[in-house]
Formats: sequence, C-alpha cells, structure tokens
Amino acid sequence: MPRSIDYRATSAHPASKVYAAMVDRDLLEEQLRHIGGPGAGVTAYETTADGVRYTLRHGIPGEHLPSIVSSFVPGGDLQIDRSEQWRAGDSGVYDGTGSVKVIGTPATARSVMRIADVDGGSEVRIRAEVTVKVPLVGAKIEQAVAGQIEQLLAAETQFTLSRIS
Repeated sequence: MPRSIDYRATSAHPASKVYAAMVDRDLLEEQLRHIGGPGAGVTAYETTADGVRYTLRHGIPGEHLPSIVSSFVPGGDLQIDRSEQWRAGDSGVYDGTGSVKVIGTPATARSVMRIADVDGGSEVRIRAEVTVKVPLVGAKIEQAVAGQIEQLLAAETQFTLSRIS
C-alpha cells in the first residue's frame, strides 16, 4: 500500500516570489550543489507556454540510508530522478505535478503541488504518494523513502526561502 506525504510550508513572501525562486534554474543548480548529494544536477529544463518543466537528479550516500533501503540499492548510493511541471493558475496560485524514480529500484513517487497566497504571505503544499513494489518489506521501504523525501522537501524549502529577497 502506498505511503502518503502531506507537506506544508509557509512564507512571508507572496506566492509569485516563492514560485519564481522555486523554478529558477540557477537557484535549482545552486540548491543541488549544496544539498543534492553525489551526482546531483539539473538534467533537463524547459520553459513552456504557461510555466516550466524540469528534471533534477539527487544522490543520497549509502551511509545515510536506512539498512532496509540500502539492501535494495545497487552500488550503495541512491540516485533519484525527480521531474516537475509547474504552471501559473489564478492570480497568486501556481500548480505543479511531479514524479520521482529511484534509479535501480522498484520505488516511485507522484506528487501534486501548489504555491498559493494566504493571509500574511504564501503557502507551499505538496501531496505525494510513495510506492515500493517489493513483497513483504515494501511498506517498510516506503516509510523510509517517505521520510527521506520529507527531509529533502524541508531542506529545499528552507534553502529556497533563505534566497528570496
């Protein structure tokens, strides 16, 4: 059964500034240099008629993985490809979708994201579902992967919000 994540973060900045920072290619590359792990980088980036889409590669060193996860990772380090597509919605609202593939494993995730103006600033909300198709231990791995994703979301949000002027 998939593991759900419901992540929220608030900012004193308007949604337009948070969105602009979250999808800025230079800032994404800087963020990956700081918290992306081994082999991290922007592997694709495209501006579309109504927004932007990109793919990021993250790496997590094997020594930072729970043993139940590292036993399924070839080579020890975990590599994650994350694709996101964002578009502007109504005034002060930005919607996105995302997908995650954990390279060499049966682990995936899908997400729906929103950045919206709220009283006093904005809110980032991400709802994700992590799926690991491994009999018997899949639920334990899903829990571990979901925990890693939540830590990554918190670190990325903190990094991005600290760069908004």
